[in-house]
Amino acid sequence: MRFIVSTSTLLKHLQTVNGASSSSTVLPILENFLFEIKDGNLTISATDLQTSMTTALPVESKEEGKVAVPSKILLDTLKTLPDQPIAFNIDDSTFAIEISAGDGKYKLSGENGDDFPKIPVVENASSVNLPASVLTEAITKTIFAVSNDELRPAMTGVFCQLSPQHITFVATDAHKLVRYRRMDSKADKATSFILPKKALTLLKAALPSTDINVSVDYNATSAFFKFENINLVCRLIDERYPDYEAVIPTNNPNKLIIDRGLFLNTLRRVVIFANKTTHQVRLKISGSELNISSEDLDFANEAHERLSCQYDGEDLEIGFNARFLIEMLSNLSGDEVTLELSTPNRAGLLIPQTNDENEDVLMLVMPVMLNNSY
Repeated sequence: MRFIVSTSTLLKHLQTVNGASSSSTVLPILENFLFEIKDGNLTISATDLQTSMTTALPVESKEEGKVAVPSKILLDTLKTLPDQPIAFNIDDSTFAIEISAGDGKYKLSGENGDDFPKIPVVENASSVNLPASVLTEAITKTIFAVSNDELRPAMTGVFCQLSPQHITFVATDAHKLVRYRRMDSKADKATSFILPKKALTLLKAALPSTDINVSVDYNATSAFFKFENINLVCRLIDERYPDYEAVIPTNNPNKLIIDRGLFLNTLRRVVIFANKTTHQVRLKISGSELNISSEDLDFANEAHERLSCQYDGEDLEIGFNARFLIEMLSNLSGDEVTLELSTPNRAGLLIPQTNDENEDVLMLVMPVMLNNSY
């Protein structure tokens, strides 16, 4: 089997799907790309058995066949080559691969393509079409709040709720929660599933900046994303998602409106002086003034800053992990945010002051117990 392709084109396609491959000691073939040639097209696949990704590109070839190619050595080689035509010669009986590029020749051993795991195909699936920009925004706004706790597998993914009215994406790690809702995207019937974090990270990296439509097919076990020449398949997390609506407080009489950038930069400075384990900051709100402070008793470090704000409610003192607030404010858009509070031991809500009419974003953060006043 022989084919010719440009180094830069091949490298770009390999880098797109490479994240799906796995350095598995149990199944060493997962450390390979599957190359399949048919009708002058090269299809490249990578998988870790949970998430699979394929991409296709035209190449110069009159033959058909498939081979598994070691991913790391191929990527490392292509990264160092200039943009030029590169020829692959594969021995169909031994799967030995010879690569010719310019004046260089490189040999490596491939494996039988038939031994590569089969990439799942869509069966009994429902489907919905989403613009790439909506999907990118939904992933960006939620993925940072996903839990890394393997003991609570449901929370290690993003919960997707599809309905004829809207589509909702939810992520939480029990300390923070994000609910991102789109009014301009709908499904024919109501359903829900949990998408794993790794698949969403790969999807976000591969989505184009042009606003094309992404076809999303889903059945009881898997979700399939198709756009341009890329296919991504992931196994859904088979768990019950916690009842997130129950933890969102509805009665929040204290409302603080503040400049997002100002609040964010102040927190970034003040947290430097906070305890390195808790990252705790204290918010003291009275009148139209917000005092943000932190201290680290072990090193006698402390910081205090005062900001002016619009505040409607009772004077309040509440503690938060500044890291969570910083993550949330960084992922919100708009110039101003509203922080809705009730009591020092109830969750606070961060909501952008101006929402796009098709977009509804709500972020929830749990408070931390304050030690004695200072």
